[in-house]
Amino acid sequence: MMLARVADSLYWIGRYVERAEHMARLSDVMLNATLDRTDAASEVARIAMSAVGEQDIDKTLTPYEAALALALDREDGGSITTSLARARENARQVRDQITTETWERLNLIYLRVTDPAASKAFADGSSAFLHDIIADLHLFKGAADATMSHGEGWRFLLLGIYLERAQLIGRLLEVCFADRQRRAMTDHFALTSLLRMSCALEPYLRRYTADIQPRLILEFLMFDEDFPRSMRFTTARIEEHLVGAARYVEHAGAASAERLAGRLKARLQYADVENLELNGAGALLTTVLDECAAIHATIYETFVAYPLEMRLPA
Repeated sequence: MMLARVADSLYWIGRYVERAEHMARLSDVMLNATLDRTDAASEVARIAMSAVGEQDIDKTLTPYEAALALALDREDGGSITTSLARARENARQVRDQITTETWERLNLIYLRVTDPAASKAFADGSSAFLHDIIADLHLFKGAADATMSHGEGWRFLLLGIYLERAQLIGRLLEVCFADRQRRAMTDHFALTSLLRMSCALEPYLRRYTADIQPRLILEFLMFDEDFPRSMRFTTARIEEHLVGAARYVEHAGAASAERLAGRLKARLQYADVENLELNGAGALLTTVLDECAAIHATIYETFVAYPLEMRLPA
């Protein structure tokens, strides 16, 4: 069993990297909304900002200003810059556990967003700036997959990535589909923007062609077993990597974490899609997000904050 601080750092590297990529994509979609259809920009911005927890959006902010804040605001705990700084600090603490290729890629992204000229680079070409960040984060994940041993450390990194992804996509779906009191989202541009925020537009179109409907989007992002950002896919990977990590743990907490992850995986695998359409998605989304939070807490209890006597030989 690796040291708790090492498991903790690798887990949080995964979470922060996934968070930074998601924020970059939300920012990019907001900016594209201002170019493609100005009257829809405010709705797209509302969806994006609500999904990251900004319920009281400053109405004086333009979508560009909101995107700039999500990207470079060092005072915002969820911004791209802050997430990458925290990911890099965790990586620095466990430098001996990750490969040179993985460290160098993360360090290069961090240096780009913290460069004094970053604000000017964003102003000169915000979409290109954000696309480069997303592409580099894909390269980071590819480097980790291709160069790190697929053992315990790699599993903690992937656990962080997939748990963060499940919660981020879940919150995005909550904003769009959970509130039955709110007018149903039917605007074609807003629905297309939702798919872009989820990196799902092309996979969705391959499945359903040009038939963009709220019901089909919800079904795809929740239950598709092959799309790597669907709730079903991410929860299956969470269970897979928890089972793998639990092989190194001997006390009952590991079994508890596995049970929680297995139950969540089964909930989405065997969900009644027709009943979901009839009753709305709010209850299921709340349950899924609550169970993701419980899995996070159990991971900490099992692998990070465990009592010392559980690791000492009798």
